[in-house]
Amino acid sequence: MIEQMFFVSATITLLCALLTVLNHNAVHALLFMVLMMLAIALIFFLLGAPFAAALQVIVYAGAIMVLFIFVTMMLHLGPKSITAEKRLFNLPSSILALVISLTLLSQVLVLLFTANMFDQTSALLASHSETTKEIAVTLFTSHYQLIVLAALMLLSALISAIHISKAAISNEESI
Repeated sequence: MIEQMFFVSATITLLCALLTVLNHNAVHALLFMVLMMLAIALIFFLLGAPFAAALQVIVYAGAIMVLFIFVTMMLHLGPKSITAEKRLFNLPSSILALVISLTLLSQVLVLLFTANMFDQTSALLASHSETTKEIAVTLFTSHYQLIVLAALMLLSALISAIHISKAAISNEESI
């Protein structure tokens, strides 16, 4: 059963990543990215890494993505943005996000309320009980590529935010 949940979560992750890239509306793209981060957290949990799953939810899906959404919603581009905001939430454009969210929620509920699944997960966690120091040593020695990749992702997000803010400032000055 864990394998099926893993494949569903991986499919949701890939689908949300694709929708993030292909979506023309920035707010919708960011919301799909939040769903992608939550699906990745579920994958981490299914693979027996609850600490990484908690960090994924707290740091990426929580703090960074909320910041991206806040900045995106605060950048007004004049009257065009007001009409775009009126069309932002309509039922046809939100059905896919609702289906994906409900699928992830059902997976979490199955994990929580299935006794057999909980026993398997807790046994897996008990066999891998590590301290925070051991996790840090593992991350910064044998998995340092992941740390570099995360740093590059954060750097690209910072450069994108600077580019967007400069474009918004230049649009205001030309008006």
